[in-house]
Amino acid sequence: MNRRNFLQATGAAFAALSASGCITRPPLLADAPYTRAVGYGALVPDAEGLLDLPEGFSYRVLSSLGDAMSDGASVPDKADGMGCFDLGDGRLALVRNHELVPTDAAGGPIEYGFGKKDDEWVPGGTTHVVIDARSLSVLDQFRSLGGTIRNCSGGVTPWGSWLTCEEAPTGPGQRYGEGLSRNHGWVFEVPADADGLVEATALTAMGRFNHEAACVDPATGFVYLTEDRDDSVLYRFKPHVSGKLAEGGQLQAMQVTGVPDLRNWSGRNIKVGAPTSVRWLDLDEVESPKDDLRFRAVAKGASLIARGEGIHMGEGEAFVCSTSGGDAGLGQIFRLSLSDLGDSDQLELFFESVSHHQFNFGDNLTVAPNGHLVVCEDQYTASVDNHLRGITTDGYAYPIARLNLQTELAATARA
Repeated sequence: MNRRNFLQATGAAFAALSASGCITRPPLLADAPYTRAVGYGALVPDAEGLLDLPEGFSYRVLSSLGDAMSDGASVPDKADGMGCFDLGDGRLALVRNHELVPTDAAGGPIEYGFGKKDDEWVPGGTTHVVIDARSLSVLDQFRSLGGTIRNCSGGVTPWGSWLTCEEAPTGPGQRYGEGLSRNHGWVFEVPADADGLVEATALTAMGRFNHEAACVDPATGFVYLTEDRDDSVLYRFKPHVSGKLAEGGQLQAMQVTGVPDLRNWSGRNIKVGAPTSVRWLDLDEVESPKDDLRFRAVAKGASLIARGEGIHMGEGEAFVCSTSGGDAGLGQIFRLSLSDLGDSDQLELFFESVSHHQFNFGDNLTVAPNGHLVVCEDQYTASVDNHLRGITTDGYAYPIARLNLQTELAATARA
């Protein structure tokens, strides 16, 4: 199926986002609230002290730390990125990451997994939460991947799986102490229809680095990967066989023509709303035992990004969060417009925050049915004040929710 047929088949839910222009936005003063009348109104303090929402909005807690699961374990800590899948028969599966390090509790014994520390499976991985699509009642919960480290974010695939990414390029004798049995820093694939713990197979051809998130272009099968480093690059994986990532492929890094540094830390290297052509550079030795893949990519000409984190596939375009990019260091969002064959892509700076009233350290993001972006903040200063932000198709930010806990928000990508 080519991209034209795919877009026709999936409808025009995000057409406004594709067609929007971003050049004529009025300036915003960094010390003034963003007061344009967009969004859903002021946030109302939550009586439970959990999540402030606009008038008329509500939330429901489906799963909490320590809840008993059907496999005899309990829900582990540090939930992060998550994908939502339609299993049929009125059931949905939420496949949820747990960003656990080897010294964290696993929530119970793990039968098998990827790696060990001192003969115990390390506790990171994923859990499944199966819910009734109508009532949202929880039907089942269980661990579905074990033995990994710092499963931060990931991405849904068109073929019904969750790509879970280790933000941990470490190994024996390295970070987290002695006793690790093998190298980490990989992507793993978890089927949405799993009914228990799956075999943990590292997709090594997709590279070893400080992985954050992933998204798949359904028209080509290419996978786009972010890296949470101040000096990161954006990666693309071209599988040998679309939908069969374990069969290998070619990892590449993005080069934006004439813009070696996209971070805008020292002047306006790239301006909002100005598309620029992109090349993809083949990388070698992608298993990178020295965690130097990004350095070798930049030496080849790849463009620098400040902490690439959330990435989400819209309609023929991917949106990428640069958490600490921009002149104010508050974050950027890039839009990568994808071509039919992946050989004439374009990148534009879609949004750059100039005030904490817009957003502060955007991380996970997704695209709403109305074409707006939904961005989760993940700033962790002494007084954490993380919001869920909406961004309109013409680049205005507005609040959707405010979290009252010392933790982060994570968007749920829908397959």
